[in-house]
Amino acid sequence: MTFNLQGLQPASRVPFGCLPVAKCGPKSRIVRVLDIRSKKFFNPNNINDPKNLTITPKTTLSGAQFVTDEKGCPVVVPGPAGLLQYLIYTDTSECDEIGRGTPIFGSQEITVRGAVLVEIDVEYLDANGNPQIATLRGKVPINQVLTNFFELCMPSVFDSSFLPQFTEFCNALFITRLATQSIQRDIQFNPVTGEIFFNLITALCITCEKKIKVPVQLCVLSTGFCEQEPRQRPICGDEFPPLFPPQVNEPFVYMNQE
Repeated sequence: MTFNLQGLQPASRVPFGCLPVAKCGPKSRIVRVLDIRSKKFFNPNNINDPKNLTITPKTTLSGAQFVTDEKGCPVVVPGPAGLLQYLIYTDTSECDEIGRGTPIFGSQEITVRGAVLVEIDVEYLDANGNPQIATLRGKVPINQVLTNFFELCMPSVFDSSFLPQFTEFCNALFITRLATQSIQRDIQFNPVTGEIFFNLITALCITCEKKIKVPVQLCVLSTGFCEQEPRQRPICGDEFPPLFPPQVNEPFVYMNQE
């Protein structure tokens, strides 16, 4: 099952560096915002950097349970790219008799923390009244918890040599704009020092996928009896991230070499 979630993160007085002080003066001012771009922050030199953007799902099941050890800790097995998958169990006898999977339900909290890199192209008038263009960069802190409910189909725990495994993963993209869409209200610019602060709103557009499978199956046994339709809102629209990068195959490679 794949579903979309959305959230909003306001941020006040986010520092975005300085405009060239030599070109600024008492009469300089920002007249237009040309473009705003956002992407996830990640520091490859420190995977534990608290500013690295992380998406952490926490799931509670109803109608099934996560398998635990004697200390009550969930049992996990490694999956693709080291992704941990949880073993799950329920009595599937009733649905096994009619050759169907067993529906289970769940609720989820998805915690998104870290920072988003934002680049803003602005047009400003310098000390001589001449228009100039500059690109400003800053980091917007993100701290959001989103909730979701789902239904999945669980294969038999008795007709297989492996217990079913539950796995989930998410991806996010971000859309940033001025908080009130007003340069006067949302931009604080000091023409003497060139310092700039922005009031911003960042939309979190998240795609998540949940799967229940057994290791030997080539196809994923997740059907979603009542799969949720993503609720579209103006700030995200149809813009949600893919879960995987574009496939690299021969037509794709040759097309880019032309």
